[in-house]
Amino acid sequence: MPLISTRGAASARGFGLFAAAAGCCLNDGNKGIFALGYLTGCSSSKIRNKYTYATCTSTATGVAQSSCNSVQGSAAGNNTRGIFAIGKNPGPVTTRNKYTYATCLSTASGVGGASAASGGGSAAGNNTRGIFALGCASGSSAVRNKYTYSSCTSTACGVASASAATQACSAAGNSTRGIFNLGYFAGGTQKSRNKYTYATCTSTASGVACASQGNYGGAASSNSTRAIFALGCGYPCGLLDIRNKYTFSSCTSTASGVATASAKNRYGSAAGNSTRGIFALGLAQPPTCGGYVTTREKYTYSSCTSTASGVGAASCASRSGAAASWATCVNT
Repeated sequence: MPLISTRGAASARGFGLFAAAAGCCLNDGNKGIFALGYLTGCSSSKIRNKYTYATCTSTATGVAQSSCNSVQGSAAGNNTRGIFAIGKNPGPVTTRNKYTYATCLSTASGVGGASAASGGGSAAGNNTRGIFALGCASGSSAVRNKYTYSSCTSTACGVASASAATQACSAAGNSTRGIFNLGYFAGGTQKSRNKYTYATCTSTASGVACASQGNYGGAASSNSTRAIFALGCGYPCGLLDIRNKYTFSSCTSTASGVATASAKNRYGSAAGNSTRGIFALGLAQPPTCGGYVTTREKYTYSSCTSTASGVGAASCASRSGAAASWATCVNT
């Protein structure tokens, strides 16, 4: 997820109780943490929800809020914690929070901040690091940061930039690479995606399947074999219900046979474990006017099916949030 922007992120996964040894598949994730972002009326929010995959339930009770209001953030994490880039508050900031899954506690203390104030970015990572695309500061940016979980440090040094300046992007990945959907740039949207290889800190757009159409404001989630990208909004403005399936082994992407969302939407977020991705729709269009919604959908990777039935909704109607979680064979 993409992540999983992430946000969008974005991109993000579910957490397990114990770390899996390198190359092993143990302790699949059981929860995802969703930062809600903007609430109805365009007020920024500190609220987070905990989504439990086994029961398809969601709650804001006992879930540590953000250290400050947060919108257009992004998140990545390993099996013990999620790192949330605050994004905008309401203007761009460098602040990140560390959310500890076992205790449902959050802190900004000792957490490596972004190299520049920014919002509308995305993130993907494995068990040791998260790669954060910064998004927009004074304008679209190609800058990425590497966040190292063990030391809670962040750097832009030696981290491959995106192939183009971008914002309102999304990302998801597996244990070796992150796939970044570039999103919006001055004058339009991009179909382009980049493949970021964690081990070498290199990035390329070559041989990486593009989205089925130009888009921004999407979200993504993944397991070890595929990533599901919700495209968000087309250019100049048109909410989409389209999703793409990106297959890591072949670096191919398709919208064929991929379940669409139950409503056209953008500025959602997603998290998941090895079997499913949970997509918060964000700003939806049922049927004509866009509005904030509480709707989430469960996308089942094995069957490429999606449903909003029985899926725990957000505690408030919201958009432009972020989510983090953990999945075996994704973050290991």
